[in-house]
Order: sequence, then C-alpha cells, then structure tokens
Amino acid sequence: MIDFPVVDAHVHLWDPARLRYPWLDDLPSLNRPHLPEDYRRACGQVRVEKMVFVQCECDFSQYRQEADWVAALARREPRIAGIVPWAPLEEGDAARDAVAALAANPLVKGVRRIIQYEPDVEFCLREDFVRGVRMLAEFGLSFDLCIAPAHMASTIRLVRQCPGVRFIVDHVAKPNIRDGVFEPWRAHLRTLSEFPNVWCKMSGLVTEADHQQWTREQLKPAINHAIECFGFDRVVYAGDWPVVTLASEYPRWVETLDWAVGDCSPSQRRKLFYDNALAFYRL
Repeated sequence: MIDFPVVDAHVHLWDPARLRYPWLDDLPSLNRPHLPEDYRRACGQVRVEKMVFVQCECDFSQYRQEADWVAALARREPRIAGIVPWAPLEEGDAARDAVAALAANPLVKGVRRIIQYEPDVEFCLREDFVRGVRMLAEFGLSFDLCIAPAHMASTIRLVRQCPGVRFIVDHVAKPNIRDGVFEPWRAHLRTLSEFPNVWCKMSGLVTEADHQQWTREQLKPAINHAIECFGFDRVVYAGDWPVVTLASEYPRWVETLDWAVGDCSPSQRRKLFYDNALAFYRL
C-alpha cells in the first residue's frame, strides 16, 4: 500500500435528494447519497490528503447549484481542494458569463463538459464549442476530456485548435479492456500525448474491464502505454469514486496501480500519486 498521503484528482459526490442525476436511474447500486464521510470510509487504509471534485452529470440546469453545494461541503471537508464543474461551453461566447461566475470561486480549477455521450463524434469540433473551450484559458481554467475511443480522433483536432488550454484526459480515454481491443485507442493516445498541454488521469480502467473477473494483469498494458506516452511528469492518480465501486473497492484500485508501476523510482511514484495533481489543478 502507498506509504504516503495521496491526492485524488477525481472524486464524485452527490445527493439525489438535493439534485437530479438522470443517469443514476439505471444504476440502483449508486443511486443514493455519496458524501465525504462515505468516501472517507471507502478509502480504508489509503490516506487521501486532498481531493478534486469532478462534476457528476446532474441535470444541466442545476450545474451552478452543484458547484455551490460542493463549495459548501468544502467548508467542513477541507480536503476538497478543487472543483471541476460543468459549464455550457457549446454556447461559445454566450457562455462567458457562466464561466466567469464559476471562475469567481477560487476552488474552481477547471471545467468538464462530457463529450463521450454525444452521438455526433464531431460534437467537440462545432465552432461554438471550440470557442467555449478556448475561453477557459482567459480564466485560468483547465478542461477535463471525458471521451471514449470513438471520440479520440475529433478530440485530437479540438486540442490542436486550443493550444492555450490545459487539458487532462479522464480515465485514460476508456480503452476497451473488456474485449481486449486497443486500437485505435493506443495510437490516438500517443498522438494526444504529443501535445505538451495534455495530461492523463490514471483512473477508470477497472470499469472498462469485466466488473466481476478483471485482474491487475489485464489492466497493466493500458497503464504501461499511458505512462510510456505521457511520462511520469504528466500522469495523475485518480480514484473515480464511487463509480469505481461498480468493479472494485477503492483500495484495490490504488494497490493495482501501485503494483503496475512497481519498477518506478520513489520520485516518479510521488509525482503520479501526489505532485502532479497539485501541479495540474493548481491546488
């Protein structure tokens, strides 16, 4: 087990009694409150020093309420060191007031507007969306890229048009570990890593494998490839709690990632599990 405190760059918190989360209707095991005290218990022996809250796809009309609620939680859970809310970036210039209002909260470090659920694989290339993403640089905000392999080619074209924005790829872009299909994911991830403003979250891999029967050996090729692409300076540990619990207890994912990078140096290990999250999200 990790012998130093870690920074978790991807934590979800929600309360369905407070806000509406349509996607939880199909996931009864997750359709209940998941709050800081629940997270603390789930971490077990893993010592989390800081965490970054990432938006949870509540009803889009409630995105400001979600950010405000988490900011209120942070007043009694100081480990919440950053917030990555949703914002209507597809509105382009019309989203400026919304982004400015979010950025006024010092805990807000970036924005996530999920791309992977869009049936149009070129959604992220729409002129207004590109303009909205570019705008983030004006406010010092990063952008979380939540994509599936089908969206990677268009995402590369988005990143190319936004050189001033810092991007981080959530969940290693969700390789198809369950079926063992790694192309074109592998080639596209390599291309994304060639942009110096793109980083990668080491998270979400267990839920892309067989939830009941995955092994750490099945995850290792994807972990190895991500680190080969981005190096230890641009990979960031993340837990993806509580979504991770669909396939794993929280400590098992930490142990799996730590095992997969077992040959790294102490300084590289600390970059992955601590330093890089601080640097990317300016915690």
